[in-house]
Amino acid sequence: MAKITLDNLAHSYLPNPKGEDDFALKELNHDWEDGSAYALLGSSGCGKSTLLNIISGLLHPSQGRILFNDNDVTAAPTAERNIAQVFQFPVVYDTMTVRENLAFPLKNRGSDPAYVASRVQQIAQMIGMEAMLDRKARGLTADAKQKISLGRGMVREDVNAILFDEPLTVIDPHMKWELRTQLKSLHREFGHTMIYVTHDQTEALTFADKVVVMYDGRVVQMGTPQELFERPEHTFVGYFIGSPGMNLLDARVDGRTAHVEGCAIDLGAGYRPLSGRVQIGVRPEYVRLTADPAGMPVRVRRVEDVGRHKIVRADFFGTEINIIAGEGESLSPDMNRISFAPGSINVYADDWRVAPEGAQADPMGRAA
Repeated sequence: MAKITLDNLAHSYLPNPKGEDDFALKELNHDWEDGSAYALLGSSGCGKSTLLNIISGLLHPSQGRILFNDNDVTAAPTAERNIAQVFQFPVVYDTMTVRENLAFPLKNRGSDPAYVASRVQQIAQMIGMEAMLDRKARGLTADAKQKISLGRGMVREDVNAILFDEPLTVIDPHMKWELRTQLKSLHREFGHTMIYVTHDQTEALTFADKVVVMYDGRVVQMGTPQELFERPEHTFVGYFIGSPGMNLLDARVDGRTAHVEGCAIDLGAGYRPLSGRVQIGVRPEYVRLTADPAGMPVRVRRVEDVGRHKIVRADFFGTEINIIAGEGESLSPDMNRISFAPGSINVYADDWRVAPEGAQADPMGRAA
C-alpha cells in the first residue's frame, strides 16, 4: 500500500505546448492517503485515464513528479511500481483456465502453492466464478472475461495500489452492483490503496471513500459523496453529481440577498461583493413547489414519476428548474411557485463556489 503524491504534475500530448489549453492534464498537487479508496469521476476526455496511466507508469508526464510513499517513481517502469491495473476491456490468457489466469500473478512471483490455491479460491468466490475455475477462458462471454481480469488485478495482497480503468463497462447491471459491493468489502478487509476511474456517478459514489471530480483536465473537487452533494466547489460538480443535477440561476448578490429576475432570495448568510458571472445553485431536493404567492413564479411543464419520487420540470423565465417531490406529496395546478430550503443555496462566481463571509478554507485551499 502507498500514499500517492502528485507534485506539480501536468501532461500534454503535444510536443511543444504553448499554454494551459494545450495540456490534457493541468497542474495537480495532491496527496492521496495510503489505504484509501478513490474514484476519479468526470465526463469523457476530462483527463481521468491520462492521470491513471501516469500513476501506473504507462505514461510519462510532461512535467512534475509522482511519488509513492515519498519515493520518486516518475521514471520508474510499471513493473517496479508494484501496482495492479484492471483495464476497461478484458485482458486474459485464452489458452489458460480461469484458475490459471487468476493464479498467474502469484505464480509469477513464486508464491507458495498452498497460498496460491487458497487465494484463487477466495477471489473466484468473490467474482462468482467458482464453478468455472477449470474452464478455458477461450469461449467465455465478454463479461465473464472481464470478471477474470478484475479478479487477477485483485489477487495480490502486497501491491502498492490497485488501479481500475472503467472496469465494469462490459458487466451486466446486476453483476455491476455485486462487484462494486465486493470491491468495497475487499478494500475494508485488506486496506489496499484503490483508484477507480469512471464516468458513472453511481459507481463512484458507492465505491469510494473520496471522489475526485475532474473537469477540463483539472481536479475541481475532492471530497466525500456528501460533500460533493451538499457543497459543490464548482458548477460542474453541481451539474454532474445528482440526478437531476443542481439548478443554476444567474443572480446579483447583495450581502445576504440574491436578486433573480426581480425576486429577492434570502441566502442565510452574508457575501462579499462579487464580480464576473454570479450564480446561485440549489439542488432539486431542496426546491419546493408551492401555491404560496410569496414564492418565485414558475410554469410547470411536466411531472415524471420515477417510483421513489417525482421530478417536476418547470420553467423560470426561460431557465429550466428541476424539483424533486416525495412520492406521496400531492401536486395541484395552482402550485406554480417555488421556494428554497433555508441553508441550501450555494453561491458561485465564474463557476467557483464562494463561501459566506467568515468561513474557513477547506483542504483544497478554497473557502468552506
